Amino acid sequence: MDRREAGQLMKLSRRRRQRLVRVAGYAVFVAAILVVVTAADWDRLSDAFFRGDIARGMFPEAITVALRNTIIYTLLAFVFGLTLGLVLALMRLSSILPYRWAATAYIELFRGLPALLVLFMVGYGVPLAFPDREIPGGVYGSVTVGLGLTAAAYMAETIRAGIQAVPKGQLEAARTLGMSHTRAMVSIVLPQAFRIVIPPLTNEIILLTKDTSLVYVLGVTPATIELTKFAGDTLNTKVNPTPLVVAGLLYLVITLPLSQVVRALERRAARER
Repeated sequence: MDRREAGQLMKLSRRRRQRLVRVAGYAVFVAAILVVVTAADWDRLSDAFFRGDIARGMFPEAITVALRNTIIYTLLAFVFGLTLGLVLALMRLSSILPYRWAATAYIELFRGLPALLVLFMVGYGVPLAFPDREIPGGVYGSVTVGLGLTAAAYMAETIRAGIQAVPKGQLEAARTLGMSHTRAMVSIVLPQAFRIVIPPLTNEIILLTKDTSLVYVLGVTPATIELTKFAGDTLNTKVNPTPLVVAGLLYLVITLPLSQVVRALERRAARER
């Protein structure tokens, strides 16, 4: 047996060991699941968390009101946050020092504050500070601004990273062709940057969807209620946590497709690279 054959045998042996370790890991995982499944008291669990009569009583309002409002809140906050985030990202990259300072201060402030606190200040602090004025749209407007202000801080950093990922030669070539800096950014740099940052921005939509559970702090009405508040009110009425399970499943109806979109976009970006 020469050296090459010995090396091949060692390599095959190493692969075989890795395969055995992987199979053993799968076996332990399956065994753990089987132990949990067989040891659980499914009758009590079903009675506590999966009452069909309570779940059926939540519809259609769970979809026509609560789920619809959750989606509306998410989209409004995302559009507001994306618009403000783009402005902040451009300010962070500006050659004007006060712009950079202002954008940096905003981003650091709102990334450090809890979204619940921002919502509370928008919903109750703004009316106290400006008693003769109110945010248009009522609860919808307050949610848009409250969640959007926090989301903008994260989106700004994401967009800034996307802009910086575009090769500088693209901007320099556009300026050489006679384009102004603004025209080059809008026509050349930003389209490429947004293609880069679409996956993380989609993740931000998922986070905003879950952050809508904080809207209760604004004192929503039956017409503006969202999923978590709707489930909580039903739980208090029925004295059973089944509504929370239903709400969780409805959140998954939104977030799981978005997660698949993120994976598809990441695979597409990897192929383009």
